[in-house]
Amino acid sequence: MSLTASEHPVSSSHPALPDHASPSSTGLANDASQHPGEPKKGGSWLRVLILILLVGGAIGFVVYRIVTNKPKETAGPGGRRGGGAGQIVPVAFDVATLKTMPISLQALGTVTAYNTVTLRSRVDGQITRVNFTEGQRVKQGQLLIEIDPRPYAAALEQAKGNLTRDQANAAYAQAQAQRYSQLYAAGVVSKESTQTQESTAGQAVGTLAADRAAIDAAQVNLNYTRITSPINGVVGLRQVDVGNIVSAAATTGLVVITQVQPIAVIFTLPEDQIPQVFSHMRGGQKLVAEAWDRSNSQKLATGSLLTVDNQIDTTTGTAKLKAVFQNESNELYPNQFVNIHLILENRPNSLVIPAAAIQTGNGGTFVYAIDRTKGQANPVAGGGAAGGGRGGRNGGGNANGGGANAPAGGANTAAGPGSADANAAGGSGGRAGGQAGAGGARPSNQNFPVQVVQVVVDSTQGTNVILRSGLKPGDQVVTDGQEKLQPGSRVIPRPSDDMQAARKAAQNPDAQKVNPNPGAGDFSNGRDSDVSPAMAGRRGQGQGAAGTDSSGLGSSHTPNQNREGANGQMSNGANGSGRRRPQQ
Repeated sequence: MSLTASEHPVSSSHPALPDHASPSSTGLANDASQHPGEPKKGGSWLRVLILILLVGGAIGFVVYRIVTNKPKETAGPGGRRGGGAGQIVPVAFDVATLKTMPISLQALGTVTAYNTVTLRSRVDGQITRVNFTEGQRVKQGQLLIEIDPRPYAAALEQAKGNLTRDQANAAYAQAQAQRYSQLYAAGVVSKESTQTQESTAGQAVGTLAADRAAIDAAQVNLNYTRITSPINGVVGLRQVDVGNIVSAAATTGLVVITQVQPIAVIFTLPEDQIPQVFSHMRGGQKLVAEAWDRSNSQKLATGSLLTVDNQIDTTTGTAKLKAVFQNESNELYPNQFVNIHLILENRPNSLVIPAAAIQTGNGGTFVYAIDRTKGQANPVAGGGAAGGGRGGRNGGGNANGGGANAPAGGANTAAGPGSADANAAGGSGGRAGGQAGAGGARPSNQNFPVQVVQVVVDSTQGTNVILRSGLKPGDQVVTDGQEKLQPGSRVIPRPSDDMQAARKAAQNPDAQKVNPNPGAGDFSNGRDSDVSPAMAGRRGQGQGAAGTDSSGLGSSHTPNQNREGANGQMSNGANGSGRRRPQQ
């Protein structure tokens, strides 16, 4: 029996198909797709809850990590932020000293020659000889250049000949005048004739004087053909050579001579500082002037103030001053740029610290002072307490005791393989890796707390500061690394570069020996250690007689002590290489 289309329900999505034959239908009476309006029960709210818990846990974990990893910093003096109180900071320090400190004014100056001479020719002629080399030191009166003297020698001889001729004429004129005087007395000649002869005799005498002057002029021109140095000094680059024709009217000089011993320095000071200079110059007191190099780090020469200019430059508000230096060692040279320290007085018993130690905050000027009375050993870094060095190559007892008691820099390592003193019983010929003992290796440096000390600055002199109050002689102040400090921070101090330079300068230079192979220790057999520089800082050190220096290397070893245990435990947990250096 067949059904008509009207007897079958039609699917809304597929009008041509019955409802039970639609693609979304499974053909089952209780299919969920046939009841789209019925809500799903179970599962939905549970998934939402799990998602909320996961998101909340992730957010909480992130917040926890941010809070726990945030640096523990507190504001230091003046609002500056430093490291935490438990942090150990390496710093450089210097010592407050009580000494006589020069009070000086500093200015920029230019070295000028005490005298400068440009030689020029006084006569015309050809140069026949140059009697100097460029840059030569010459003395006053020394012959430098010679011009052809023959024309001027001939002129001199001509002048002398004219004198001889005129002397004869003058003698004849005087005799004639004498005869006419006698004839006039006898009434033979007239008075007019007598006066004419006397006038002629007088003209002849005047001609003799002119001839003598011509001789002197010719002699001067002849002398000008020999050009000599008018001062003691140094000649510069010559402008002429042998054979050149020079003229007295030429504006170009032949050579320039500068006097450099003594030598002068011209510098300027502000007009506000001129009264201080005059007040210390009263009574004829000579002010000491020091010339320093361009970087203001090395003193070149010491001299004295000569004078102050008689007027102030209104365009700059400064006055010129001139200082004189003997310059015996030729430290100064003309047109050299120098820094002048004009010392007004020497102030005794001045408390001096480096200017780098001065810090400024809301409370004023302060320094970080190191308290040496509260030193502590640096914290342990490296091996564990029970992990002593393992036995030697052929066995041996385990070393009992602490591991490394080394600072963070690795200065001292635990007694490990190849240490100087092995107290554990070794096997057949093998030494123990070293018995660290109950306390482990002795630390070579300590850390100390710093405290903020308010200071009052009196004056600043170059890189040093004179304090009026706040410190006492011998106090140690931090000069480098202050940005990481706060009150109570603990530091590992090291001498500043200035302190080390002062110590080296005070010591014998022969005592300063440089190791050509850094990182390798010197051994008694005359050979260097085969330990690489990278391993040198990790070498184990025992508790025995061999001491440790700041680099962690032993100060002395024997040939049999230069070895590593077969499975020796290093202070940082690394295994030894198990190699043994053959004996020589």
